[in-house]
Amino acid sequence: MSKIHSSIACNLDANMLLASLPLFASEKVQAIEWSFDTLYKHRHIPDWFVELLQAYSAENRLIGHGVYFSLFSGKWSPDQQAWLDHLSRLSTNFNFDHITEHFGFMTGEDFHRGAPLSLPFTTKTLLLGQDRLKRMQEACGCPVGLENLAFAYSLEEVEQHGAFLEALVEPVNGFIILDLHNLYCQLHNFDVSFDDIIKRYPLDRVREIHISGGSWEPSRQKPEKSIRRDTHDDAVPEAVFELLEQSLMLCPNLKYVVLEQLGIGLASEDSKQQFQADFYRMERLVEAYNLSLAPQSAISFLPVQAFESSSRPAVEDMQLYQEQQVLSRLLEDSTDLESFQAGLNNSILAHSDWRIETWAPEMLETAYQIAQKWKKGFA
Repeated sequence: MSKIHSSIACNLDANMLLASLPLFASEKVQAIEWSFDTLYKHRHIPDWFVELLQAYSAENRLIGHGVYFSLFSGKWSPDQQAWLDHLSRLSTNFNFDHITEHFGFMTGEDFHRGAPLSLPFTTKTLLLGQDRLKRMQEACGCPVGLENLAFAYSLEEVEQHGAFLEALVEPVNGFIILDLHNLYCQLHNFDVSFDDIIKRYPLDRVREIHISGGSWEPSRQKPEKSIRRDTHDDAVPEAVFELLEQSLMLCPNLKYVVLEQLGIGLASEDSKQQFQADFYRMERLVEAYNLSLAPQSAISFLPVQAFESSSRPAVEDMQLYQEQQVLSRLLEDSTDLESFQAGLNNSILAHSDWRIETWAPEMLETAYQIAQKWKKGFA
């Protein structure tokens, strides 16, 4: 019988671990999601953290989540190969039930600095993303999936995102993380309904759901409306719990529901207690749904046939790479929003597949703000 597991995103962060400790002590955490590529900050991983990972690994309840692979970088980089090599080594030490990455590409020159942003949905970018997913799957030997992105430049992009994700994962028989706070950001920022957007996603490919909180950002471009940002630094909004309750019934192959929050949002005792309350509320919704589940066979989400991408040169698109470099430099080096807009309109991105002419002004402003924050490093 398939069962959905109440899980947390657990990383080597003091505030996060302190907030989670009562949940572990009461044996409530049924699985953990580990962002395995964020440990570059730590010279030494404590033995007790390795033991925690190994305990969940032994029960096939450890899932890996990548941050820095930059799936859609037009040029294959040594950092990407090093990322795959690291994943391959980890996969010999831990039994990952699956591995996931973020949709998009990372801005910035430094591999660990930059904002994950979207890109044109074209045949070329589709082939590039499929190549990267095959390499991921070869490196880990387990199912691989992608998380839907919170940020979008336009309503058209929001409406096409689900179908593009499905096309990306199809060659590896992969799956989707449906991040409900990311979806909430899009619902609010583009004034669309959940019913309209959710039907555009391949819900039979949803193996994992994320819930989290975020923040509101005032917009000079649209003063009457704040922009919802996926900053992971606050409690789960009521609206996201409502989306979870609806989504549980729509995703027949769902296996994990994961609560996420960054340690910077868990510094106070009140925030830690709220995190625990959010977990227990998530758990109640999941367990209530588990009781209604009929027995069914679990889908493996493993490739239907073997492939050997690692023996061939990585797919590259140097025009895309050049465009990404231009966008990254404009986002990070422009002195203000106005100079960014002017630079964008006079760049090679104008009248291109990026369709910058259709970008919502308030989302262009948001992209600039995200890049300015992320160039200081992941937090």
